[in-house]
Amino acid sequence: MSTTTAPAASLRRSISNTLKGSTGNLVEWYDVYVYSVFATYFESQFFDADDKNSTIYVWAIFAVTFLMRPIGSWFFGRFADRHGRKLALTVSVTIMAICSFAVAITPTAETIGAGAAVILILCRLLQGFATGGEYGTSATYMSEAAIPGRRGFLSSFHYVTLVGGHVLAQTTLLIMVLTIDTQAISEWGWRVAFGIGGVAALVVFWLRRTMDESLSAEVIAETKAGGAKASGSMRELLVNQWRPLLLCFLVTMGGTVAFYTYSVTGPAIVKSAFAGDDVVTGTVINLIALTILMLLQPLGGWISDIVGRKTLLVFFGIGGVLYTWVLLTLLPQQTSALTSFAILVGGFIILTGYTSINAVVKAELFPSHIRALGVGFGYAMANSIFGGTAPVLYQAAGAAEQVPMFIVYVTAVIAASLVVYVFFLKNHGRTWLDHEKELHAEAEGRTLERQPS
Repeated sequence: MSTTTAPAASLRRSISNTLKGSTGNLVEWYDVYVYSVFATYFESQFFDADDKNSTIYVWAIFAVTFLMRPIGSWFFGRFADRHGRKLALTVSVTIMAICSFAVAITPTAETIGAGAAVILILCRLLQGFATGGEYGTSATYMSEAAIPGRRGFLSSFHYVTLVGGHVLAQTTLLIMVLTIDTQAISEWGWRVAFGIGGVAALVVFWLRRTMDESLSAEVIAETKAGGAKASGSMRELLVNQWRPLLLCFLVTMGGTVAFYTYSVTGPAIVKSAFAGDDVVTGTVINLIALTILMLLQPLGGWISDIVGRKTLLVFFGIGGVLYTWVLLTLLPQQTSALTSFAILVGGFIILTGYTSINAVVKAELFPSHIRALGVGFGYAMANSIFGGTAPVLYQAAGAAEQVPMFIVYVTAVIAASLVVYVFFLKNHGRTWLDHEKELHAEAEGRTLERQPS
């Protein structure tokens, strides 16, 4: 094989695996975000419409599901480090499909009373469990599948598809808003939205079975034979890998509170501001803004391959500290569609400094035998504490007329992560991923030398 053909083939294979892995990620995150996008429509189907706290209940369920993410990250991370990334990702998307179908056919509170809310909570808890495994395993897979020099760019598709799931959910809502009335969406349209997620997940189940395994066959074989007992072990993670785990948590906390504040609470504010006759306007603003956020991810990843990951994270940290007040104070006051759009997109540009590279930054911290568990668990803990709670905390702060306190909270968490970005991360240098690629290349070279010419 020529020296020019090998890198080209390697790049094509890397791109193919990235696309297969990211497509599954897209569908799983659609299933996550279809809940937040359609929450105001199905709220009355699960709770008493006259209860003034029903909105808080809906967002509380959104937050509670994040408690399952650390458990899911432990289960799937351990599974992926011992049996391979591919199988773990296939199982997680299956769980998402089953739960989406279950929500789509759940009877309303009018029919079965509190049982409707119980079923919704159980399904969302299971989806939180699956999502906890999805993030760490897919971030690990896409970082390992990427080739050196393109790692930031290719791994950025992790968040292209994560945001893309939100975009698809918003697109589904826009189509319904343009074709049926609000009452129809509340009565049955939201069921169709959840059903679409279930069908798409079944397609991804087949697609993920065709992608390559990124964990070496030697490592999987050794684990199955009883060796490499540290693989996917919580003891290994907490005793020998606690430093990168702590760093993963601290890197994530500012990014995740910003992500859910900017990309979930922000669009919810816009939707409320343009409710009633302007519901189409609000939906279009959110859809276009989120599409821009999605398209910014490869640009951020590409820039990080040139200037380093730390530079982008510092950009996000400084921007987040300065911009959170602007977003949460000015956005609710807007009646101009153009101004609302500009404020939202401004936040998304800042957010890209974190979202586009966070997967590869975390994957580079851990060796392969503990990577899926380390990335997933560190992310899930920070995500559960700071990310998933952000929308419900904002709703509660708004109800108590204490939004400024929420702004201080978000700004302080981002500032804490900024300190970590500045003092504890490096822009360049060899990582675990580089070391493993070199070992793999040496092994392939020895194999080729032994083959007859």
